[in-house]
Amino acid sequence: MSRFLQGGRLFQDRTPGGPVPRLLMRWVRRPLLPAVRLWRRNLQLRVVAGTLLMSMGVVLLLGFVVIGQVRNGLLDAKGKAAQTQAAGGFAAAQEKANASLAPGTEGPDGMTANTSWRTELVDQLASGGKNAFNVVALSADSVGEGAGSRAPRGSGSVEAASVPERLRQDVGKGQGAFQTYSLIRYSNGNESQPGLVVGKRLYDIDQQPYELYYLFPLTQEEKSLTLVKTTLATAGLFVVVLLGAIAWFVVRQVVTPVRMAAGIAERLSAGKLQERMKVTGEDDIARLGEAFNKMAQNLQLKIQQLEELSRMQRRFVSDVSHELRTPLTTVRMAADVIHEARADFDPITARSAELLGDQLDRFESLLSDLLEISRFDAGAAALEAEPIDLRTVVHRVIGGAEPLAERKGSRILVVGDDQPVIAEADARRVERVLRNLVVNAVEHGEGRDVIVRMGVAQGAVAVAVRDYGVGLKPGEATRVFNRFWRADPARARTTGGTGLGLSIAVEDARLHGGWLQAWGEPGGGSQFRLTLPRTADEPLRGSPIPLEPEDSRRNRESRERDEAPAGDNRLLSVPNQSGAAKRSPLPVPARSSTVPHPAPASVHPAALPGNGARVVARPAPERSGGAGSLAQTSDQEDTTRGY
Repeated sequence: MSRFLQGGRLFQDRTPGGPVPRLLMRWVRRPLLPAVRLWRRNLQLRVVAGTLLMSMGVVLLLGFVVIGQVRNGLLDAKGKAAQTQAAGGFAAAQEKANASLAPGTEGPDGMTANTSWRTELVDQLASGGKNAFNVVALSADSVGEGAGSRAPRGSGSVEAASVPERLRQDVGKGQGAFQTYSLIRYSNGNESQPGLVVGKRLYDIDQQPYELYYLFPLTQEEKSLTLVKTTLATAGLFVVVLLGAIAWFVVRQVVTPVRMAAGIAERLSAGKLQERMKVTGEDDIARLGEAFNKMAQNLQLKIQQLEELSRMQRRFVSDVSHELRTPLTTVRMAADVIHEARADFDPITARSAELLGDQLDRFESLLSDLLEISRFDAGAAALEAEPIDLRTVVHRVIGGAEPLAERKGSRILVVGDDQPVIAEADARRVERVLRNLVVNAVEHGEGRDVIVRMGVAQGAVAVAVRDYGVGLKPGEATRVFNRFWRADPARARTTGGTGLGLSIAVEDARLHGGWLQAWGEPGGGSQFRLTLPRTADEPLRGSPIPLEPEDSRRNRESRERDEAPAGDNRLLSVPNQSGAAKRSPLPVPARSSTVPHPAPASVHPAALPGNGARVVARPAPERSGGAGSLAQTSDQEDTTRGY
């Protein structure tokens, strides 16, 4: 296992041999990717290619069978003809031996009668089949060319070595005719050719055994077999091409409407609800097109009805919100007058005046949130982005939340504000998001400290708000941004919330092109992370702060299993605080007057878009810092999608 640096990040390569084989494999696979993608996406190509391959296999199989049958037929016919021809020659040779001259008579050329007789016999037998066969006579005990009666005799310049030794052994032991296939060689320089050799043991005029062989060339059979092969190959290629064309034509009749339906479905999903399929005929494809068009028409009608209903609802909310402002202003003025004169009332009436003022404040907040939601729904929300330092916004939000934190017995600590956190953003909307996150963290933090962490890396900035309260149950991190949703419906709102804060916050994050994500665990608190691009309209690729905090229960257990160094005391237990004496301490920074900040470092993005659910992070890299340090340089992966 080796490590290598790619894109500014350190990766571990578990491939044997290191990153070089992997890069080589990528280089080899890169030219093949377009072909693989085309193969996976094109049904017509797969069907036609499959038809061609299968038809080619069938043609090859049939070709082998036919060629084998033709070859066997030609060889059988040639063998029968050769046996017949050779049997006549063997009979003629034996008759000639019985009627020959007495032994020892010399011929006119000075040779013995036996030698002259064998030469004449070979010439006489070969004269009846010019270019059809050749004859070779060998002495039964001869092993090569010699002088006298032992010398081999052959016609047509055929070498005696054309007769296989195994056939000679069979002929020497048996009484009948034997045959085998062999290569016929010529001494005059002609090219050798395959042939059929038929031999038999006979007796000459001296009653001495000798071997007579007929050699039949297979030239004509080879030509016939070559013609059959050529014919089959041509016919097979034509059949394969024809089957491929038929498959292409047939599949095209089915695939073309499917492709048309897929294209129209994509356009329908893009909002072009008037798209319809062209229907011709009355077959199954035509019925499919009619059903598709009917479905599209019904969908268009339903969507138009829902859009109209949605517009009416948005308009109703907007109109009601605006119309309520006038009577609310009048009621507010009257309530202020009553509230200022509450000292002259009896205690019950004075308390009623105070409750009336508080509920009017909440009513005004609800109207403002409803108006803001209606702007988002109508697409009328505008972003006024300008370069801002998020540290200023964070400190302004914390200053406004300090009175609530004092009442709750909590403290708000800031980490990561030692370097500028600049981004192009709408300061008003970012402040509204952070105020909502900080107030929620204080309200649900059960008197424990709230940590606000800032980070910047490459093209992204992030602000994470961490609390150590009741936390979130599994599945609630994906629902916490729903409108009017509460984790615990029985829990009272001490700050007069409307239930729309996080919904508006996530819309503000989307308007910036950023993410607002949540993480939590039961009894372990929660963390909300706002990630924004440093430059407007720049796509996000990651976040400098991991969504799951370093001091989560799972990360602590992982560190304990990995036997973290004993001197690493950055995470301590929170001392008992007011209102929380009976609760078990959670690992958060120790109380101190100041919170040390990490040194500026290059932090790699640690998250991808997600739905805010709890993620599985890789083990965090080695960290350094003294007691109470909350620095987090993360290379953990967050594979959730942002809101």
